[in-house]
Amino acid sequence: MPAKNTAQKKLNRAEQRDLDTKIGFIEGLVRRDPDYVDALQILGDHYTQRGRITEGLQVDERLARLEPQNPLVFYNLACSYSLAEEFDRAAAALDRAVQLGYRDFAWLAKDPDLKKLRAQPAFAELKAKIRALKSKAR
Repeated sequence: MPAKNTAQKKLNRAEQRDLDTKIGFIEGLVRRDPDYVDALQILGDHYTQRGRITEGLQVDERLARLEPQNPLVFYNLACSYSLAEEFDRAAAALDRAVQLGYRDFAWLAKDPDLKKLRAQPAFAELKAKIRALKSKAR
């Protein structure tokens, strides 16, 4: 599962309609199988792309309960918290992702979903941990 890339892109009407159709279909799958992780991941991404940040966040919180050892789940949860401007929670989820093994620091540094988080004091401590991990890897 790749990390989210859900930076808000302006969708035209046809794209919105297409995304709404996909959301409806995947919601149906999740109603039938509430623990269908792959469908939940897609649904969360689609909600966020559609600007439904709160619903995307709820899906990511659910995924974190279903997949508590998955670093990408926690990375995506951090993105959702950042988009919802819950920066302390975003920093905690990102810290958890790093603890679990998330290592795509180049993407983390430029991911538009984390832009507001990177400007927060809560991110400074995590940045120091990341620097230490990078220096150990050398």
